[in-house]
Amino acid sequence: MSRKGFKDLIAWQRAKHVAVLIYGITLQNKALAQDFGLRDQLRRSVVSIASNLAEGDERDTDKDAVRFFYFAKGSLAELRTQIEIAHEIGYLEKDMFDKLEADCEEIGKMIGGLIKVRQGRS
Repeated sequence: MSRKGFKDLIAWQRAKHVAVLIYGITLQNKALAQDFGLRDQLRRSVVSIASNLAEGDERDTDKDAVRFFYFAKGSLAELRTQIEIAHEIGYLEKDMFDKLEADCEEIGKMIGGLIKVRQGRS
């Protein structure tokens, strides 16, 4: 069986999509664009999710992969905290917050599934 690679991971695809969405929001929303601390933290955490999924999937052992998948879950928790803060201080409208939160919840479940599969193979 040939290995397809991280780009075929649906969790990675969804995480990358959310990263592109966050970048768009942080460019278009003037208040958020000027809040350098929150803007940069949102960008770092969202990019870290997809990056850790990719790195984990490319690791040679399931144990290493799981470690990076847990890093991705940690970055996802950071992102969820940051989007909640952004919403509560008025940077994100409720509909965008709800969409991002739903995306994060879905990605979290997918990462959890990846962890279970890889832990089961170890």
